[in-house]
Amino acid sequence: MTDTAQAGRQFAFLLVDKFSMFSLAAAIDTVRSANRLLGRDFYGWTTVSPDGDTMIASNGLPIKVDYAINDLPAVDILFVCAGMSYEFPGKSKVLGALRSLGRRGAALGGLSVGSYLLAEAGQLEGHRCTIHWENKAGFKERFPEINCTGNVFEIDRKRYTCAGGTTSIDLMLEIIRSDFGQNLANEVANQFQHERIRSADDRQRVGPERDLTGKSEKLRKIVELMADNLDEPYSAVQLAKSAGLSVRQVERLFLRHLNMTPGRYYMRLRLERARELLRQTNMPILDVAIATGFTSHSYFAQSYRLLFGRPPSEERRTTY
Repeated sequence: MTDTAQAGRQFAFLLVDKFSMFSLAAAIDTVRSANRLLGRDFYGWTTVSPDGDTMIASNGLPIKVDYAINDLPAVDILFVCAGMSYEFPGKSKVLGALRSLGRRGAALGGLSVGSYLLAEAGQLEGHRCTIHWENKAGFKERFPEINCTGNVFEIDRKRYTCAGGTTSIDLMLEIIRSDFGQNLANEVANQFQHERIRSADDRQRVGPERDLTGKSEKLRKIVELMADNLDEPYSAVQLAKSAGLSVRQVERLFLRHLNMTPGRYYMRLRLERARELLRQTNMPILDVAIATGFTSHSYFAQSYRLLFGRPPSEERRTTY
């Protein structure tokens, strides 16, 4: 048991308008369960908002908070809980408070899109971080100098980030493990029927195929290589060589497990990334095409329409 485990920990969750209730509940309930198994209230938590006002979650439920951000007492880690939007009432106050806390050496975290706000406040420079896969493309365009790994969670010194959803459980389980050891973390995971505790090395979704667990390790390696190289796509020969296979063997692997050719799968990855950029950024459509490996605007538009049933320009006009 660490010295921290003897003293106890206090967390704060900064809620902004339309925050993710699931991410918040997953984080809090994980440490609540740890308290129950410990037989004492070791982990404490409080909620905070920009002005101390009740916050409305993305599912419409109101949450009454304990403090305004500028009145928050000292805590061990402040987690920023955000939702689908980077813009919300009181944002300037939130960014100012995060900068102030960072200057004082505070430990800061982000659940899901909370990582984006930490980056805007300049609190992720020189740190590894992660964010929900749906927001990663826009994040990397906005903050190209920040190492956003795409893993389920990252802990880098005093910065704690996760992709939200069930990865909030994994992040808190890692904190519990560091405080009390693997046995308690396993017991807490069992309480939630959380079959496998993911580590910081586990990647999020890497493509349209949601789950490659149990499938060929060489297939997973090729898919990850594809996902990491969308702007300058690898050739069939390069992909095959990376896995120590022939081009024909790679084709059979994709047809057996994914029911499509490697080329078609790679195209889907690139077009999904293009859709994320169109929805999350103001990049010109031609720049989006180039960023996803297309040298021809017309070919990009044609391919996009074939997969999604609408041209890129219509995607840009749609509000989500």
